[in-house]
Amino acid sequence: MSTIRNRTALLGATTTAMLALALTACSEDGSGTRSSGQDAGGSQQSASSATPAQKAGNAKASGNPGGSAAGNSTGSGSGSDTASESGSGSDGGSAAGSTPACTTKDVTISAANQGGPPYTHIVLTAKNISGHRCGMNGFPEIQFLESHRENVPAVAKSKPAAAVVLSPGAPAYALVKLSDGGTDEENEPVTAFSVTLQGGDGLAVVKAPGAAGIAVDPAKWATGYWTEELRNGADDF
Repeated sequence: MSTIRNRTALLGATTTAMLALALTACSEDGSGTRSSGQDAGGSQQSASSATPAQKAGNAKASGNPGGSAAGNSTGSGSGSDTASESGSGSDGGSAAGSTPACTTKDVTISAANQGGPPYTHIVLTAKNISGHRCGMNGFPEIQFLESHRENVPAVAKSKPAAAVVLSPGAPAYALVKLSDGGTDEENEPVTAFSVTLQGGDGLAVVKAPGAAGIAVDPAKWATGYWTEELRNGADDF
């Protein structure tokens, strides 16, 4: 009997110890849970009780999406305006730098004898009457005779180094050889002839100088390029 009692007492003590350990573990878990809950609640309460100024400061510190969008919008808008202005400036500069070719409506063309008889050369003068700048391209395309429809050939050495651009009122010149001079059965009389400008529209009819006109030889004629002034050497042919 005493043995049975001792075993019962020992079993009861063991059970009591195990229950105590279980309760201690539960108490620790519960404390941890309650502690976390209290921390979260405390943080929520702190956030809800923050002043508007503090909230704004927190929003800026955390990178508020609204503030970021506003900043991007301002920056991108400014960049677009700048690009647009520089693009139009570039376009304006390009348009101002281009020069149209002179047409027969932009210039008046006249002819005068060079030197004295026998007249072997004439000088063509093209004066800009358009009121704007234009370019005299290449050489004058001249046709003296109905029986010879080809243009008078150009002399390569008379080509200027730079393009000839005429301001309003400015002239350009081209020296034209008619013949070797003297009486020649190959010479033909001309009282008027046609001139076409390279790159420009239209055809100009030019009156030949002198009461009797000029005498031309298809085997000898030649023309120089348009230049801003006649040049010794380059225009001697």
